[in-house]
Amino acid sequence: MNPIYKKVPVLIHNGKPVCDSFVALEYIDELYENFGRKIWSTKGEVQEGAKKGLIDSLKLLEQAALGDKLYFGGESFGFADIALIGIYSWFYALEIFGNFSIEAECPKLDAWDKRCKLRESVSKSLPDPHKIYELLLELKKTYELE
Repeated sequence: MNPIYKKVPVLIHNGKPVCDSFVALEYIDELYENFGRKIWSTKGEVQEGAKKGLIDSLKLLEQAALGDKLYFGGESFGFADIALIGIYSWFYALEIFGNFSIEAECPKLDAWDKRCKLRESVSKSLPDPHKIYELLLELKKTYELE
């Protein structure tokens, strides 16, 4: 489906290809709301809507892109996994603020995360999820989002 290089990955949206992993991620970020920010910075209906949006997006990613494969590219760890694993460090904080479990909602995605973290190159390079949680607590306090 990639009209230029005939390579993967390529994101097809409304029949048009978005090529290159990072361009596709930027495109998705601009196209959809930032659910993560709304989960930690709001409460009530807005937070619930953001939580539902995030979970629905992760379920779609889990079903459409990961499926029954070990990694997003198939049987071996690759570029798509590298691009996505970094955001998983934020999920600990989002789960606490939003009172939900990604492991319960998206077990295949959670298993993928654990599989990736068995790689020393991944486990040593990711930020500490507890520090991200502490950072978001400070931001909530600083901007009076309590």
